[in-house]
Amino acid sequence: MMNKKFHLNLTTTQTIMLSFLLAILAGSILLALPVSSADGQAVPYIDAFFTATTSICVTGLVTVPTFSTWSLFGQLVILFLIQIGGLGVVTIMSGLMISLHRRIGIKDRMLIQDAFNLNTLSGMVKFIKKVFLGTFIVEGSGALLYMTVFVPEFGLRGVWISVFNAVSAFCNAGMDVISENSLYDYVHNPLINFVTILLIVVGGIGYIVWWDIMNALKNIKRQKLKCFSGLTLHSKIALSMTGSLILAGTIAVFIFEYHNSQTMGGFTLPEKLLASLFQSVTTRTAGFATIPQEDLTNASSIVSLLLMFIGGSPVGTAGGIKTVTIAVLIVSAFATMKSKAEAELFHRTISKQAVSKAVAVVSMAFIILSASTLLLSAVTDADALDITYETVSAAATVGLTRSLTSSLNMWGKIIIIITMYLGRVGPISLMIALNTKKETKNIIKNPTEEISVG
Repeated sequence: MMNKKFHLNLTTTQTIMLSFLLAILAGSILLALPVSSADGQAVPYIDAFFTATTSICVTGLVTVPTFSTWSLFGQLVILFLIQIGGLGVVTIMSGLMISLHRRIGIKDRMLIQDAFNLNTLSGMVKFIKKVFLGTFIVEGSGALLYMTVFVPEFGLRGVWISVFNAVSAFCNAGMDVISENSLYDYVHNPLINFVTILLIVVGGIGYIVWWDIMNALKNIKRQKLKCFSGLTLHSKIALSMTGSLILAGTIAVFIFEYHNSQTMGGFTLPEKLLASLFQSVTTRTAGFATIPQEDLTNASSIVSLLLMFIGGSPVGTAGGIKTVTIAVLIVSAFATMKSKAEAELFHRTISKQAVSKAVAVVSMAFIILSASTLLLSAVTDADALDITYETVSAAATVGLTRSLTSSLNMWGKIIIIITMYLGRVGPISLMIALNTKKETKNIIKNPTEEISVG
C-alpha cells in the first residue's frame, strides 16, 4: 500500500487566522483550569473562552472581573495572551526561531509579510528583531513610570500592576488588574493618564511609522530636511490623521460632557480637558476608561462610536478600519466630487488599488457590524445604543462597554466572541481566507454598461 501524507495547503492569510484560533483555544483551556481561578473553582468554560478571545484579540471586553476572578497564574496567562495578540502569533514564532538560530524560510517570510502588511520580503529578520526590541523598550519604560504611582499605593503588588498595565496599554487591550472600575480612580492623575495615552498612541501608530520617524530624524542634518517632509506618504497620513482625530475627539467630548454631572460636570477646567483627551485616545481601540461610558451623553457616545470604528493605524497593535483607510476614502470621495481622475494626498497620487482596498475594508467591516448588531439585538434585551456600542467595540477590538458585557447571556457571549475574532483578523483577511479559487486572468471581458450611482 502507498503511504499518502496529508498536507494542509493553506495560504498565508489562512495560516495567520488559524494560528490566532489555536492560540485562543489553548488559552481558553488554561484559563478553564481551577489553578487559573482566584477561588480555586474552575470558571465556566464560556467565560474562559471569552477571556482568551478578548486577550488574544487585544479587545478588553470582559464577562468577569480580571483582577478578582483570576489567580496570579490566570493573570499571567492573560498577560501572555495579550502580548501574543499585540505582536501577533507569527511574530512570536518568528522571534523564537531567530533566538534558536533557526533559518527563516521563504514561507515564514511570506507569513511575516502578510501579518504586517509589508510590501517586501527583504529585511524580515531585522524587522522582527526591531519589533521585539522596540516593544519591550516601550513597555518597560511604561511599567517603570507606572511604578512611581502603583508601588507606593499597592506595595510589591504595584510592580505586577505596572507591568500588566504597560503591556495591556501598549497592545491596546485595555484590561487591568487594579479594580472593576478600570482607571476611574485615576481620572485626575496626570502621570497615569499621560503614560497610558502615550502607550496607546505609540502602540497604535504602527511599527512602520516608528522606523520611518527614526530614519527621518537621522537624515535631517545630512539632507537638511524638515522631519515631516522626509517621511513616507504612509507615515504622513497615519500621523496627521491620528493627531486630527485625537484633537477633534477631545474637543467634541469636552463640549458634549462639559455640564454632564454623571461624567465630568463637576471637574475643574484642567480636569475636564484631561478626561476629554483620555476619552478621545482610549476610543482608538484601547479600552481603558476614566469616566463611565454608560453615562456619556448621546452625542459623546456617537463621537466615541466613530472614533472606535476608525481605530488606529496599520501595522500596529490597534484595531478598527484604520486611519489610512479612512483618509484614502475621504480624499477619493472629494476627488470624485471635483471630477478628478485620481485622488491625491500630500502631493502624491493614491493608487487605484489602495482606493479599492479601502472600499472593501469599510464595506466588509460594515457588513460584520450590521450582522453582529442585528444578532445581538435578537438575543439581548438592551438599549439599541448599548448594543451598538458593544458590537462596534468588539469589531474594532476596543474594549469599551456601556456595562453590557457582564450581563450577556451565552448566545450574546458567542456573538461577541465571533465579532472580536473577525475584528482582530480583519475583514479583508476573512474574505481572502474564504476564497479558495485561484486568480485567473480573464481573456474575454464582459461588455461595459453605464449605471446610475448616488
